[in-house]
Amino acid sequence: MTLSSAPANTENQRRRGQRATVQRASLALAFRIAQRELRSGLNGFYVFLACIALGVAAIAGVNSLARSLTDSIAAEGRTILGGDIAFSIIHRETGADEFAFLSNAGSVSTIATMRSMARRLDGDDQVLVELKAVDTAYPLSGAIELSAGGDLASATARVQNTYGAVVAPELLDRLGIAIGDRLQLAGLTIQIRDTVKLEPDRLSSGIGFGPRLLVSLDALRETELVRPGSLITWHYRIALTDPAAVSALTKQAQLAFPKAGWRIRTRDQASPQLAANIRRFAQFLTLVGLTALTVGGVGVANAVASFVDLKRPAIATLKCLGANGSLIFRIYFLQILILTVLGIAIGLMIGAVIPFIAGFFLADLLPIVSAGAIYPAELAVAILYGLLVAIGFALGPLGRVREIPATALFADRATPSSVKARRIFRLLQAAVLFALCALAITMADDRPLAIGFLVAVGGVFIILRIVSELIVGLARRTGTVRGISLRMAIRNIHRPGALTQSVVLSLGLGLTLLVTLALIDTNLRRQLTGTIAGQAPDFFFVDIQNFEAAAFDALLAEVTTDGTVERVPMLRGRIAAVNGVSAADFNGSDGSRWALRGDRGITYADVPPDKAEIKTGKWWPADYAGEPLVSMESEVAADLGLIIGDTITVNVLGRNIRARIANTRSLEWESMSINFVMIFSPNTFAGAPHAHLATLRLAGDENEKEQTARAVLTSVTSTFPGITSVRVSDAINSVNAIISDLALAIRAAASLALLVSTLVLGGALAAGHRQRRQDAIILKALGATRSRLLLAFSMEYGLLGLATGLFAIAAGSVAAWFVVAQVMEMDFTLFPAVALSAAAIALIVTVGLGLAGTWRILSTKAAPYLRNL
Repeated sequence: MTLSSAPANTENQRRRGQRATVQRASLALAFRIAQRELRSGLNGFYVFLACIALGVAAIAGVNSLARSLTDSIAAEGRTILGGDIAFSIIHRETGADEFAFLSNAGSVSTIATMRSMARRLDGDDQVLVELKAVDTAYPLSGAIELSAGGDLASATARVQNTYGAVVAPELLDRLGIAIGDRLQLAGLTIQIRDTVKLEPDRLSSGIGFGPRLLVSLDALRETELVRPGSLITWHYRIALTDPAAVSALTKQAQLAFPKAGWRIRTRDQASPQLAANIRRFAQFLTLVGLTALTVGGVGVANAVASFVDLKRPAIATLKCLGANGSLIFRIYFLQILILTVLGIAIGLMIGAVIPFIAGFFLADLLPIVSAGAIYPAELAVAILYGLLVAIGFALGPLGRVREIPATALFADRATPSSVKARRIFRLLQAAVLFALCALAITMADDRPLAIGFLVAVGGVFIILRIVSELIVGLARRTGTVRGISLRMAIRNIHRPGALTQSVVLSLGLGLTLLVTLALIDTNLRRQLTGTIAGQAPDFFFVDIQNFEAAAFDALLAEVTTDGTVERVPMLRGRIAAVNGVSAADFNGSDGSRWALRGDRGITYADVPPDKAEIKTGKWWPADYAGEPLVSMESEVAADLGLIIGDTITVNVLGRNIRARIANTRSLEWESMSINFVMIFSPNTFAGAPHAHLATLRLAGDENEKEQTARAVLTSVTSTFPGITSVRVSDAINSVNAIISDLALAIRAAASLALLVSTLVLGGALAAGHRQRRQDAIILKALGATRSRLLLAFSMEYGLLGLATGLFAIAAGSVAAWFVVAQVMEMDFTLFPAVALSAAAIALIVTVGLGLAGTWRILSTKAAPYLRNL
């Protein structure tokens, strides 16, 4: 048995060796032929290369820039935080035992931050400032740079009984003052001695609504701003004697002072919210870049189909000489693969330099941005995206060519063949596109967002295909219409080999994305400047002390006879535990985890707020004196999985207070009125020092409001220098400026998708020029004039562009409505100007590109062509 099987095994090995040799020879032959054909140039593949290069460049550039920013934040964490570890607490300074504990760990720097009002000495103007008071040890890491080159300690020192200050340059512009002038800061007069050029720990402070003003801690204590209940955050930053002891010190602090209520941040989490926002924004832009690359996939398919059409004589010749379908497939697959690698290489070169370029432009905004670097992992992801898109969209046309016999290839020049690719190619194509989606989902931080985005893109592609079929069907059923040019245009839409599907697919997705983002941006701005600005009060007043409350109300009543004032007690506290589980360990929905991070404004009341709607439970009696109770905002309670009877522990002024949930209520966040996530029963904070928060709504027209607002600012700031006045319109303008910057980047990304769409459309129109040239020459020979042909082609492109624009308006409006109304839970408005601009863009692009190529076609002489028929 063994002896007889040995020759058989040898024969099998010999045959396998022969097959392997033949396959290697076939592959070598295919590569040699592919290489020779590419020597003739890249004609017909410029759109292919541009689509791949732009998509890969966008993905590589965005991911590399995000990596550069997050790595810089991590590398410069000690400088951003101002030390190895920072302890922050609101309302109060640390006790002697707490400060001694921190001092034993290393060098300590004390900083106090708050919002206050800075006023010209002549009382003519005042401005909200982000006040920062520092000690002589500041900064423990990094260096603060002043415009004049001096040191901070000297600039803020007390000279001739006057403390100095350094400010952001915009403060000088806002108040119309100069270096050397003096300002009134609450109860203290200070002198501006320099401006800030670089503040190393600026990112750790978050977004501010006013210009920075830096003074010494001694100056702050003489301003009369340090009062019971004042919204001052005290930061204690430590440069450890043992830098590796960060984790150990954190645990020791939590064990030694479990009720301190401080927020602890370490150098590896210097700005976690900024890093998270960078990752989210980069993910969104990556998905937009992937959309551009996917739109480019249509261009890849068009380019490959056009390339195959041009190569029919060569393919037919090869088949007549004995080449089989597999060899033909290998030849042209290798050509596409070589061109794909070339396009990816171009895209990588562009994407790799984006962090270097961005580092230069973002230096003033984000001083931690590094000089840039090459990030192989991010570039590898872009390479993979480019390969999957190119292969996925090229398999269909290449698979079809494999099945067409030589005779059909010659006959297929005038009429497209009905031969389809084998099922294996369609399955491979589906598998590659599935891998593309899986890669996008796997690489995403927010996977539900990625899945939703990809489903939307896939849905739009399917709908666009249906729309193109509907347009063709409608054109076919139109019947005879008056006007030769219009009749020719309609017939060109539904004729064999028409450009309808290419135009609709090429332009539709990019336009839809642009309309969606434009409508979202416009609705957000409308909410800020319209709805929210209209509903919001005109002023917020913070840090109103108990002994000032009556006089403050009287002053507002005198200055604003028709104004509406609302005032409530206010404290700041942190949620320390939920149902006995530490807030840091509690698992809740991502939608409301923000409530567990940082300090929250809290208040107490014996009756529900006027506009509050009780959802579950009931309010406590006015004379309630039992265990502490709390009313929770309904959505936050639902996201955290809280019901009536559950408990919340908050840390206020260093005390942990446990309260039971008595009811949940709804809030109108967009009204910007006095809204609190948590309202406690009055007995909860009996005897606790606290301040008050007030709002003011002005009556009258805009001119009257502006005059009254100036009078209010002047009166309140001069009479109650310790009260901080926040004008809501200024805060809205600050937020609007941030949204404008974000919208600019988003629109740039969307414009990339539209640019790729335009390139794809141009490629599709170029692919149809041969057939258009033949039509034009025959029609000219039959007596058609250039103007009539030009009008017919213009009508055809115009009808297709209009249909695509209308679809983009409909699909983009639905997508924007979903995001604004369902995700953001805001009112949605369809803005006709945005919709019409999308239709105009579609018309201009399609008609412009179409006529640019058509003009050359119409210039072709008929005689030379007819002689070669």
